[in-house]
Amino acid sequence: MIIREANIEDIAQIQIVRHSVRENILSDPNLVTDQDCREFLTKRGKGWVCEINNEIVGFSIADLKENNIWALFLKPEFEKQGIGRQLHDIMLDWYFEQTRNSVWLGTTPKTRAESFYRKSGWKEIGTHGKDEIKFEMTFNDWISMRAKQD
Repeated sequence: MIIREANIEDIAQIQIVRHSVRENILSDPNLVTDQDCREFLTKRGKGWVCEINNEIVGFSIADLKENNIWALFLKPEFEKQGIGRQLHDIMLDWYFEQTRNSVWLGTTPKTRAESFYRKSGWKEIGTHGKDEIKFEMTFNDWISMRAKQD
């Protein structure tokens, strides 16, 4: 297993992962284009991928422009193996090396993602869009979480 910085050559496999999920499914797969991925990876923030046997099985992308976690997804068959945790942690470490601004994300209620973020120390701060929970992580909360992990 390799976790590394994502690049534009990874976009095709990132899209495969994004469309393989069973929760937080896009109502219209065309809503997230290859160009969107390129912009988030090269202009707005940074991303990471997890590769197993030269196949991308998960990815995460942080957006510095909107102080947002744009994506954290795994192929379903690779869940519950600690990959999501590693992608999450490397992404937040990088994010808070760039800024001390709080970061937010939205996710669908009553999903494994909601449980994951709660267990990871994210605080619910309201709603996002029509039906998503909005979570926030502050710099101080992240530093405190990391200290507990060490």
